[in-house]
Amino acid sequence: MNFEELKPQVNAIVTNTNKTDDERLLEICELLEASVKHYNWVGFYFRNGKKEELILGPYVGEPTEHNVIPFGKGICGQVAVSNENFVVPDVAAQDNYIACSITVKAEIVVPIFVNGANIGQIDIDSNTQDPFSEADERFLEFVCAQVSKHM
Repeated sequence: MNFEELKPQVNAIVTNTNKTDDERLLEICELLEASVKHYNWVGFYFRNGKKEELILGPYVGEPTEHNVIPFGKGICGQVAVSNENFVVPDVAAQDNYIACSITVKAEIVVPIFVNGANIGQIDIDSNTQDPFSEADERFLEFVCAQVSKHM
C-alpha cells in the first residue's frame, strides 16, 4: 500500500478518543504490519520515566523477550541516545544489535518527540534485507509526529 493512502488511516486511529492510548498504538502496529509487505514486526518502545531505559509498548509480530532495553544498547537504545532515525539495511553487520528473531534481516527505528524530548520510538523489523527507503523514514516520522500530537 502507498504511504500517502495510509496517512488518513493513521490520523483516524490517533484521533479516536474512544480508545485508550495503548489500544490506538496497537491499532497503528496492526495497520502498518498488515499494509506494508516488508514490515514484519512493528512496535513501540517508551522511556521508563526518568530511567535511562526503554519499556516495550504495544507491538505486533513474533514475541520478544526484549521488554526493557537500556539506553545505548541495540538499535533502539542507540536511538534513545542519538535522537536520530536509525536505518539498518543488514542487522548482521551491526555490532550493537539485539537479535529478536533469526528471521530479521533489517531494522528501522524512528524517535517520538514531545516538546523536544525523546519519549519513545517506533521500531520495525523486516525479514527482507535492505527494504527501507527514504519514503519509509518520512512516513514513520509522520506516524511518530501524529502519535506525539494526539496521545
